[in-house]
Amino acid sequence: MMTSALQCGLDRLRDESFLALRGSRIGVCCNRSAIDGHGTHLEDLFQEAAIDVVRWFEPEHGIEATAQDMETVVSNRPEVISLYGDDEASLRPDPNALEDLDLLLFDIQDIGCRYYTFAATLRYILEVAALTGTRVMVLDRPNPIGGVAVEGGTIHPGFESFVGASPISIRHGLTMGEIAQLLVGPLGIAADLTVIPCQGWSRQMLQQDGSLPWVAPSPNMPTPDTALIYPGLCLVEGTDLSEGRGTRRPFHRVGAPWLDADRLAHAIEVRSRQMELQGVSFSPVHFVPKFQKFSSQQCHGIELEVIDPSAVDALLLGVIVLEQMRAQDPERFRWRTETYEFIDDPIAIDLLWGGSDLRLGLEEGLSPRDLIEAREGERRQFLDLRQQILLY
Repeated sequence: MMTSALQCGLDRLRDESFLALRGSRIGVCCNRSAIDGHGTHLEDLFQEAAIDVVRWFEPEHGIEATAQDMETVVSNRPEVISLYGDDEASLRPDPNALEDLDLLLFDIQDIGCRYYTFAATLRYILEVAALTGTRVMVLDRPNPIGGVAVEGGTIHPGFESFVGASPISIRHGLTMGEIAQLLVGPLGIAADLTVIPCQGWSRQMLQQDGSLPWVAPSPNMPTPDTALIYPGLCLVEGTDLSEGRGTRRPFHRVGAPWLDADRLAHAIEVRSRQMELQGVSFSPVHFVPKFQKFSSQQCHGIELEVIDPSAVDALLLGVIVLEQMRAQDPERFRWRTETYEFIDDPIAIDLLWGGSDLRLGLEEGLSPRDLIEAREGERRQFLDLRQQILLY
């Protein structure tokens, strides 16, 4: 149950009896995370208030947020349109699906990381809405990992993708409403945008500092701590090692059948002290994924615990983990080369990072801090850019 001090955009629209929606032909892009402060879903609120929705749009993972990553989303409901089909073109709404709408409402919980694909879906919606003249309303939600820390560079030309659709830092420190403001402001998408901001949220707040319920916006994002480490540990997705999908603790557990868990945990602990990484602890772990990489095989690796959420440098953490997993056996360590988010080349790790410099730098033996600091100029440019659109 929320307190009156913190409200998301849906709460504020509800408290105004949805007056801004009445009389309009409405489409909605949302998933199960579109709840108010009492845990009631947007669809239930609309039914209670007699708000008719002409068309629903479901992002990656589906409206119920149960489909796994890169799994085609299909609905049996004729009024529901998938924005994650079986090819790259399916990621964008068909203009015909927007032309008869007055307003498309967008309400999805983001987690503050560029790889998380809902921000790309928002971008594609805004681009199509600019062509059709459809108004877009974003109901804002807090960034669960805060709005102060910004980590990583942006995207080098040629590395744009569904996990990097806009030139923003990896951990961007923005809310979804602010991303929308950035897209139609400095980045020049000519859409008719309205953002309903949160009330009572400040940039210093993490998820545990507020009182809005946490609803996993995707099946491998079970807790706010998962969101906190995701900007770093999702980089393991760009390798052939397990990032913990198919276990109860995705991204907290990483490993492979050939790794030595005790040796890896010790090496990462030592390297973290050298790099002055704080806020997390590491322990050896043995796990058997039920699906995805190494399904039904025993993996050995590390388990991560967040000790101090305010101190976590997620990106440094992730690069250290990559460095030390590779160092244990460079011959058996492999970058993921399969098609990733409908793209064959560049490979996954380069798409996630926004360039090939991380991969090449690790292969050359550059340190994690050097690799991150090489992108510091881009990070500072992004900080200047985002100052133009901050809502909080």
